[in-house]
Amino acid sequence: MHENVARRLTGLVGIATAVAFIVEVPLYFIYSGPPPDANVLARLLIGILALAFLLVFVTAFRELVKKANPAYEWVGTLVFATGLVYATVTLVSSGLEAGAVIAADHSIDPTITVSGTYILYGSIDRILLALFLTAVGYGISRTDLLPKWTNRSAFVLGGVNLAFVPSLFFGNTPAHFYAANGWGTTALMGAIFSYWMLALGISLYRSATRRTPAAAQALPH
Repeated sequence: MHENVARRLTGLVGIATAVAFIVEVPLYFIYSGPPPDANVLARLLIGILALAFLLVFVTAFRELVKKANPAYEWVGTLVFATGLVYATVTLVSSGLEAGAVIAADHSIDPTITVSGTYILYGSIDRILLALFLTAVGYGISRTDLLPKWTNRSAFVLGGVNLAFVPSLFFGNTPAHFYAANGWGTTALMGAIFSYWMLALGISLYRSATRRTPAAAQALPH
């Protein structure tokens, strides 16, 4: 695939991933008590679509890194691997929530009721995203794929996610900011990641006409 086409595809899929996540997050805050089943299942379905887009994104991003500088193919592979594991863990969490909601004979709040998802959405997702973001930032910085703000913001966001890993020691009250399933640990971090993905996707799409150093060197003089 031509590099410009690959950049556009990766950018579009990144944007699609971000938009789906951005639509999903507010659905967690519509109801103060246990939400109706339709709300829970709708937000889970949107999240599943977002994760499917994310899998395509990490696959395409790995190829972009490889094209830009084959010496850093291992970084692209790390981005792919951490993105794949993150998507898998979150899909398992979604499955546990959906199963509990479908089986219950009354409305439940799965963020509280389904205890198995506490650290899956929390500490586990946070450390996986920290690895993912650090790998993305390092890959961009070493291959000059995108402007410097993209790799710097990835490193900063990775560090913020890492700071939430110990939240599993601080209870299971969703209304608390720093808890295993607290709104800061889960919803806020998810929202920030969503908007960062949107900015990254737009930057990738707009970079479609930009030659990477490797591509420029390959041209005959």
